[in-house]
Amino acid sequence: MKIPKTVLTLIVMAVGAGLAAAQISTPRIEADFALKKKQLSKGKLFEIFKYPMSEAERQSMTFLYAYMTVGDITDYSGEFYLSSVKASLRTRESMPWGSQIPDDVWRHFVLPVRVNNENLDNARIELGRILAPRVKGLTMEQAALEVNHWCHEKVTYEPSDARTSAPLSTVRSAIGRCGEESTLLVSALRSVGIPARQVYTPRWAHTDDNHAWVEVWVDGRWHFLGACEPEPVLDLGWFNAPASRGLLMHTKVPGYYEGPEEVMRRTANFTEINVIDNYAASARSEVYVVDENGVAVEGACVEFGIYNYAEFYTVSRQTTDAAGRASLTAGLGDMMVYASKNDRFGLKKISFGIDAQVVLDHAVGEPLSMDVDITVPREKPVVPVVSAEQRAENTVRLQKEDSIRNAYVATFADRVASDKLAQMVHLDADSVWKVIGRTRGNYGNISNFLIGASGRGMAQRALQLLGTLSHKDLRDADPNVLNDHLYNTPVSADVATVLAPRIANEQLTAYRSFFGRVVNEKLRSRFNGNPETLVQWCRKNIVVRNDLSTLFTTISPEGVWRARVADERSLSIFFVAMARSLGISSYIDEVTGNTMYIAGADTVRVDLSGSASVASKPQMATLRLDFSPSGRLSNPEYYRHFSIARYSDGQFSQLTYPDFEPWSTSFAKGTTVEQGYYMLTSGTRLATGNVLAHIEMFPVSEGSNASKLILRNDSQQVSVIGSLDSESVFTGGIDGQPTSLLKACGRGYFVLGIVGVGQEPSIHALNDIALQASQLKASGRTMVLLFPSRTAFESYMLHPVTGLPDNVVMGIDDNQAIERQLRQSMEISDEATLPIFVIADTFNRVVFGTHGYTIGLGNTIVKTLNAISQ
Repeated sequence: MKIPKTVLTLIVMAVGAGLAAAQISTPRIEADFALKKKQLSKGKLFEIFKYPMSEAERQSMTFLYAYMTVGDITDYSGEFYLSSVKASLRTRESMPWGSQIPDDVWRHFVLPVRVNNENLDNARIELGRILAPRVKGLTMEQAALEVNHWCHEKVTYEPSDARTSAPLSTVRSAIGRCGEESTLLVSALRSVGIPARQVYTPRWAHTDDNHAWVEVWVDGRWHFLGACEPEPVLDLGWFNAPASRGLLMHTKVPGYYEGPEEVMRRTANFTEINVIDNYAASARSEVYVVDENGVAVEGACVEFGIYNYAEFYTVSRQTTDAAGRASLTAGLGDMMVYASKNDRFGLKKISFGIDAQVVLDHAVGEPLSMDVDITVPREKPVVPVVSAEQRAENTVRLQKEDSIRNAYVATFADRVASDKLAQMVHLDADSVWKVIGRTRGNYGNISNFLIGASGRGMAQRALQLLGTLSHKDLRDADPNVLNDHLYNTPVSADVATVLAPRIANEQLTAYRSFFGRVVNEKLRSRFNGNPETLVQWCRKNIVVRNDLSTLFTTISPEGVWRARVADERSLSIFFVAMARSLGISSYIDEVTGNTMYIAGADTVRVDLSGSASVASKPQMATLRLDFSPSGRLSNPEYYRHFSIARYSDGQFSQLTYPDFEPWSTSFAKGTTVEQGYYMLTSGTRLATGNVLAHIEMFPVSEGSNASKLILRNDSQQVSVIGSLDSESVFTGGIDGQPTSLLKACGRGYFVLGIVGVGQEPSIHALNDIALQASQLKASGRTMVLLFPSRTAFESYMLHPVTGLPDNVVMGIDDNQAIERQLRQSMEISDEATLPIFVIADTFNRVVFGTHGYTIGLGNTIVKTLNAISQ
């Protein structure tokens, strides 16, 4: 029945009556919204605004659409956003703190649905429904802490790839990396009307890796907390200390934000702000770019880079003003500045608090070699006081929450269920378990997909498709999407370059049936006859607008078709999706990022920019890296000790070889790369966090090319010499319970020994450690002693070494997993005898190691611990 317009108007007025005074929109927002509609004039993307809405709803929707990425507009319905807006407005009225939140804070930190690059879901409504009763009667601060406890009850940390799963998918799988945990917590806090934002250190200064956490606005101030890692109070997390020596902390605020923080960048989607002052001492540096005559260079690109994972990772990219100036506030340490314009560039290390001049005194293509000594900020954490009672109460809650989550995880499919499924679909049991063992809470969807495929005689093909997916895909893939790819792809098509649903880090969608509907037979025939016609069609029909999608999200292939607007990454994904839907083998090269298709015996690089008039095969060459082993390191690893970047369009882009691939695998004898200009960065991380870095720049031309891989050393400094996963699990010797090195030792450095029983070197080492018991105890560092088996541990306990420090934890290294990890990382042969002793930290760095019979081991460990504490 059609509702009369007058009745609709009355309903709309009633919904928004309580928020009539709220100023959600502004003239700027209205202007930006009008511009967005002009920019995206195709595809009827703004039809939702024809729906009846209250004034508050209209203003809220206007804000969201004004600053959304193209993909968020094309790939999610207007009804989806309107339902989220309605829920947010209801929550603002119903929660006691709703009236305390200023309009601008609510607009930027409660209203937005998106947090990171996650798939969007109904978390705003579902989490609000679950959490509203849980926070009833609490203060705003208590509610923030309580929501984090709920998140911990549902999710625990596990590393994974860079794609961020949707909040409800993270809950369903019960695991997430820090970016997913913080996305979940921000979504959960916003669902009960509490302003929240995700904060990143894009790269740590003192160690490799990055981290994400959450800031929450409580009673007029921003506070931080570790996502899914509840503490008794705000402003407390395991990262207080490392954050105090950070160089940069930032957050991307949806829309045009005008808060008090330093603005690093504004885009069509967000305002990037610098929040380093919330965590560490900082200072501002101004960089002045000049040419070789000392004349200021306006319009130069300035990149500020933090040394991390053996590259100078760009954390801020700016353009110089008329005075040749760019500036940044950061922690009290060093960054590398790369400034460039018109194939001239300059490199310089800067120390924050000191202004610097960068001269564009190098030409692209010329060889360059330079050493760089990087100093990182000193640790100076501020830690709030927590009473013994608060700590004890929180510990009890954490244990209870762990038990609730573990009970849920216990319902996941086990090997028995997997084998039963394999038998049902007539597939190899081991092959099925490789898939099912990774599905976690998505088991039902994946098993139904296999069962359905089996009923159509395609179970083996379905298993091949699942084999192309990542672990995370198996945890959140939609069976309807998988069915689309399975049943709309010829059975003879190549698995990796045609059948595979995933192309890059995009949201998986059912694009094959979509293109089957919208691409007419004439166009399809043209594309199949000559894939270059598809390239030309993309150039002609898709407008490239990188400036409209700046959040590391992508537009679905269907969305690109509708909007006829895309960023370069989404356009590449669109091309591959179109090609695969037509049966053309196509992919994005994992190392170079180039878009490729296969035509007969040729692999062709796609130029979607239109700069090349005809298709071309990449001009290749061979690059060899010559390395002379020094000290303990004989086989350096990619991203741990060195990395390579190629120059293109004014910037250097990293080649993404597999993480930690040994030098000997690809580079010792030579690997195939595109001709061009390259930068080789290498570094030795010292135990203090400082780095002895080296940069080589060189051209690579046709034929064979070689460059030196230089890893600098300082015999007077303790350096990082290996890696050890601090999440590695062992069994407690006394209680028999599994635990990890991280849980046993807490954050920071620890000592680990793998010891034998009845063997003189191990006995000697333990007695030597006992002689230094008081100093080792005073160091505050936990020592873990692991035995190769329960039998070995029990044998040792019959005649234990007396006088060991009180801070020793004993356990069993099940299946010698940790020992094997150490032997591989430290290049210790299988024949070398125990014990193995290392000093490592919970950032997975090993800074000291020895094995076999060692004189004065206890004293050496004490000296090393003292050195790294200075």
